[in-house]
Amino acid sequence: MSVAINVSAVELRAKDFLDNVRQILEQTRLDPAFLELELTETFMMQDWKTTAEILRALKGLGVKIALDDFGTGYSSLSYMKRFPIDALKIDQSFIRDMTSDSDDASIVSAVINMGRSLNMRVIAEGVQTRDQLKFLRERHCPEGQGYYFGPPVPADEVTDLLSNPDQPHFAAAL
Repeated sequence: MSVAINVSAVELRAKDFLDNVRQILEQTRLDPAFLELELTETFMMQDWKTTAEILRALKGLGVKIALDDFGTGYSSLSYMKRFPIDALKIDQSFIRDMTSDSDDASIVSAVINMGRSLNMRVIAEGVQTRDQLKFLRERHCPEGQGYYFGPPVPADEVTDLLSNPDQPHFAAAL
């Protein structure tokens, strides 16, 4: 099971960020392939050259990179070539109304298809209803996260939750 962590601009640009990631991976003995760092579009476009260098170094460690809240920032396709992105996370604002708003439905469908065409994982954020889940499954969206799968829980309860195979998880393959 992967661990996804939101990273802020301040954290990513700290001088010791890469060293800290290396150190944490060594201390925890976590396979880097199971660590996914999530960054927002808007943040990635700020000082994009430096960001691209840092992301390439993280990819060199084997860490995965996800583009969080996709569709709410710059939405420039040019950075899809500049950055080593493994996953697109469709922002919940599109997921929320996709079953009742044809524009949101079209956007979600297009992002799923684009992500698949670019060999990226696609994750739907904010899945809350069975109808939303059905819509995403029909369009072959591979992953989703949100209250439909379970509410947020305190950190000390995560181990118990993950060790119980009968419990739904925060995110799931669709």
